Amino acid sequence: MPVRTWLADLRSKLVVGVGPRDHGGLGILAFEAAATMSRLVSLHRTVSDVEVRRLRGDVLRAEGVARLTSADQALLLRLACGELLADLDRAADSVARLGARCCAGAGDTPAPLLRDFDRIYAEAKRSRLAQLDATVGFSRGATKRFREMERHVVVAAKLYAEMDALSELEASQRRMEQWKQHSGPIPAQSLGTGKRSSAGEPGEKLMSKLRAQRHKVRRLTEGSLWNVAAGKAARLMAKSVLAVLARISLAFSASVPGLPPWTVGRAWALGHSSGPLHRSATPAALRHSAPIFGQKDAASPLLESIKPSVSMVGGSSMELRYANVILTAETLLAALRPPAAGDSEEVQEGMIDLSTRDALYKMLPVSIREAMNTKLRERWGKGQPVDEVAAAESRDAVERLLRWLSPMAHDTLRWNDERSMERAQRFGMQPRALMVQTLHFADRQKTDAAIVDVLIDLSCICWYDDERRRLESHDWDAE
Repeated sequence: MPVRTWLADLRSKLVVGVGPRDHGGLGILAFEAAATMSRLVSLHRTVSDVEVRRLRGDVLRAEGVARLTSADQALLLRLACGELLADLDRAADSVARLGARCCAGAGDTPAPLLRDFDRIYAEAKRSRLAQLDATVGFSRGATKRFREMERHVVVAAKLYAEMDALSELEASQRRMEQWKQHSGPIPAQSLGTGKRSSAGEPGEKLMSKLRAQRHKVRRLTEGSLWNVAAGKAARLMAKSVLAVLARISLAFSASVPGLPPWTVGRAWALGHSSGPLHRSATPAALRHSAPIFGQKDAASPLLESIKPSVSMVGGSSMELRYANVILTAETLLAALRPPAAGDSEEVQEGMIDLSTRDALYKMLPVSIREAMNTKLRERWGKGQPVDEVAAAESRDAVERLLRWLSPMAHDTLRWNDERSMERAQRFGMQPRALMVQTLHFADRQKTDAAIVDVLIDLSCICWYDDERRRLESHDWDAE
């Protein structure tokens, strides 16, 4: 049974409280709070000194980004900042909901930070961040708060996994009870032990595991967010949201108009930048899209303002498909490497997987497939021979293209994985990939052209390899 379908039943089993309104603990809201904390920690790490320098010096200056998205560093920084603030907006919404829930169950007058956090956060984005720090004091002790949240997230992730294991054991117990009712004693194989035992042993072993697992879950629960006062957790996250906003402002305010002012002297000095930002011509696809920030409206929702236009790969929601095409081409190229002197005949014959070629062709968007077929007809129509020299030149050309295409494809998959709701990602706290380093904002026509060039030269390599193998097979049969 999935965790989310039985977590509510755990309240009565563990006797650890049921939620904010009952005893002040988070209860079942612990996992939602932990997911928000993990997002805040991840954001804080993403705008750390090291990551901001890497963003400015490496990520935004990557060849693929310059070729397909833009070489305008100021524009790329605005796109990156827009995504970070949009993520922070979502975290702030979660904190505001938890704060409102705490206030609804509080017997005394709640603190304004929790009662009006949505308004406070909006005011902070409207250039009142420094004034709020004087009142709330979110910059003092910020490092300690983030470390505390890290510990909470680690324990919550462990608790989530142990609850999942408990769910599996309880499902086995239910199967055992059903078997007893209909078939009498239970074979060990029915419980997945892999060998037969005496009639009573499987059930006793299962019940022992079940008791131990319940004890483990109860112990983890007592030391987790489940029993942390809801108001305390909400205040911890509320101050951390404002601290992340200050970090974002410190990192991007020089390039992004409308961010609330925050001086280096106040907290978290970023140190020296990687160099001046050079502004170059902006591609039409980005120049005519919606502005990232308005001078007077930095608090407005940012998801729409960083939405790619239809001329971009992300505007057609094709970024994952394009990334898979590029990475499949990379895999096929590796399989088409020239045979080494030490390779066995079996290794050489197993290098080519025809199903990979077929899968690659089937995943191509119609526009790329049509452009590729047209260029192939032109190429073969000229009668140019495909010999070893031509194949080597094609390989060099593909490798040059993939050298800057592949990193964007890998980052696209990473970006998508990091924002999935899988357990491994739900509580992830590492710095995240940003859309600006993926295919999301890439110009679609330029991306199509680059992929077509890869596929044309890859076809040349495949044709030469097939011919080489056919001739070798013919010579072998002749002998």
